[in-house]
Amino acid sequence: MIIRIFQVSIRPEYRDEFERDFNTISIDTVQNYKGLISCHVGGPTKWNPDDYAMVTCWEDEDSLIAFAGDNWNQAVIPKEMQKYPKAFSVVHYKTDKLG
Repeated sequence: MIIRIFQVSIRPEYRDEFERDFNTISIDTVQNYKGLISCHVGGPTKWNPDDYAMVTCWEDEDSLIAFAGDNWNQAVIPKEMQKYPKAFSVVHYKTDKLG
């Protein structure tokens, strides 16, 4: 299994619009791929008011390639979401089990 952690810092003036689209467009994009085990979305706290995360778990590398392409170490940002980020990152971790 591979854990994928996508983090994004948004432009605060887009907060309401971003949250609506992140909860629909981004989640819908991810959930349509075979091999997705789980998807969790996290929102800001008082210490990081413009930061959000999406943590997904995938069956294997082939699942991630189907979702993100051969360069699955790069973020996948749907066209409709590209105006929101100030910065973003994606990291991956292999695991045999969550725990």
